[in-house]
Amino acid sequence: MNRTTMLVVCALAFALCAGPALAATTQTPPPADTLKVDYFANANTAGAPDATVRITNPNSGGGNVCASIFVFDAAQEMTECCSCLETPDGLQTFSVNANLTNNPLTGVILSGGLIKIVSTTPVDGTCPLPTTFTPVAAVRAWATHIQNSSYSITETASQDATLSTAEVGKLENECSAINIDGSGSGVCSCGTGK
Repeated sequence: MNRTTMLVVCALAFALCAGPALAATTQTPPPADTLKVDYFANANTAGAPDATVRITNPNSGGGNVCASIFVFDAAQEMTECCSCLETPDGLQTFSVNANLTNNPLTGVILSGGLIKIVSTTPVDGTCPLPTTFTPVAAVRAWATHIQNSSYSITETASQDATLSTAEVGKLENECSAINIDGSGSGVCSCGTGK
């Protein structure tokens, strides 16, 4: 075999064997405006009011979307996940105490933590548990916050954050683990209104 033929054979062998691995490392990152982040404090605390999270679909994409929700404790462990249908121009209100922290995987009811909301595409018109999902730019969110020992209430828009391919994989894997290990525990519930 001459040198040129040998180089072509080696290049083809590399492309065939390494192609899938290279493709996996060059995935297209999720679109912008898909991840909202917020916090909650003084949840499930005697004497404190309940906080709320409000989510809407401004219909920028022209149809239904899912709000895939991931709740984390202060030690960065996912405790609950769920996905809720958001219709165009609808508003859904979630109770932090009753919908987002009432059914933790570990059984430990949270008083503070982090909420991540990812806009995702529905699967056959429904919003299954977000163990796999496709991000799409859409939802807007606001949350009330119960402040310190005075329990005064503030409300802010949830913050935009960059959603990386690595973060998508992490969220999917942790929610899958909740689904496998939780036997129903660790699944949050949707709010009221549509």
